[in-house]
Amino acid sequence: MTTPPPATELSADEARRIALRAQGFLGTPDRRAGVRGVLRHLGAVQLDTISVLARSHELIPYARLGAVGRTTVENAYWKPTPGTSEARPHAFEYWSHAACILPIEEWPHFAFRRRAYRSRPHWNHTLPEGTYEQVIKQLRTEGPLTATALGGAKKTSEWWDWSGTKVAVERALMHGEVVCVERRGWKRVYDLAERAIPADLLHDELDDKECLRRLVALAGRSLGVGTRADIADYHRLKGEQVDAVIAESGLVPVTVEGWGKPAWADPAALATPPRGRHRTTLLSPFDSLIWERARTERIFGFTHRLEAYVPKPKRIHGYFAMPVLAGGRLVGRVDPAREGRTLVARQITLDGPKAVPAVAQALIEAASWVDCTDVRVERVDAPDLRAPLTRELARALA
Repeated sequence: MTTPPPATELSADEARRIALRAQGFLGTPDRRAGVRGVLRHLGAVQLDTISVLARSHELIPYARLGAVGRTTVENAYWKPTPGTSEARPHAFEYWSHAACILPIEEWPHFAFRRRAYRSRPHWNHTLPEGTYEQVIKQLRTEGPLTATALGGAKKTSEWWDWSGTKVAVERALMHGEVVCVERRGWKRVYDLAERAIPADLLHDELDDKECLRRLVALAGRSLGVGTRADIADYHRLKGEQVDAVIAESGLVPVTVEGWGKPAWADPAALATPPRGRHRTTLLSPFDSLIWERARTERIFGFTHRLEAYVPKPKRIHGYFAMPVLAGGRLVGRVDPAREGRTLVARQITLDGPKAVPAVAQALIEAASWVDCTDVRVERVDAPDLRAPLTRELARALA
């Protein structure tokens, strides 16, 4: 691929601010559009089983909008609004960056992935004859069901030890014959795509190249500015897939101070300088602002790693360390827990004394959101900052 010469040069600070605005952290949040607006704006919200303060898909809108009720968040993702123009589904779950909630309008864009799954060997699972057909028949007859209600979930707690029914419905999900329309008690609720997806979006009419072109354009818009690797990572595309369509995506080549790699930007992001109020908040480790570690280091000079799967003795910042965003910078980390109505900061890492007020504010707001009335700090990486932090928290809680 021959890349045209960059039309725009951005400073590192300009690129950072463009990225923050594109991700909904700079400027006035669109509260009228609410959680659904956040989902459409980001294009993908990652799901994960870990729940400390809340599950990650709840933390994403909280970080941008503030204290949105958790039931409100779930309903906004999954529940149509009867009797209005909003009476069609808003979202579905599919494989994007990972398992993600996606705007319903993006169903056509993943036709390339559904076709790829259909042509692949089906893991190493052998299905009993007729199981796949039985799952489809049962959903058609009985309506939306969990794998348990279908007659089989996991035989054990191990992910690979699925029942034949579970394998069949997950295969149907990957193929696009079945869609996840809700999470209920963290279980997927499956329905037939022909019933759950609006007719104008249902059919796989886009060829692979058009699917990729649209996803690259959407990733560029959601990132504001990004390298080839950044753009590919957003929906887990291959680099060569990005290369094949980026010239037709509408994104424009730019150079960014200090990045050392070619980049592309959303032209709308370049048209208006990013201004406005910065959010101060705790970030889920699965927030799309910090999905890609190399990008996070490049933009914020901040190295972050989820340590939930790291043996406890080897953890540096804690099980579910949440970066703290303030003033458009990542200024520290908090590893949270809950004990009754107390938010416990098991470990806090601060980027110097100036980070103390922001971290205190983020902790107090998060505590209020999850209905905690107190905050307890157990460990601060810089012992001399423990007292100033404790004073800030006491002042805010008084």
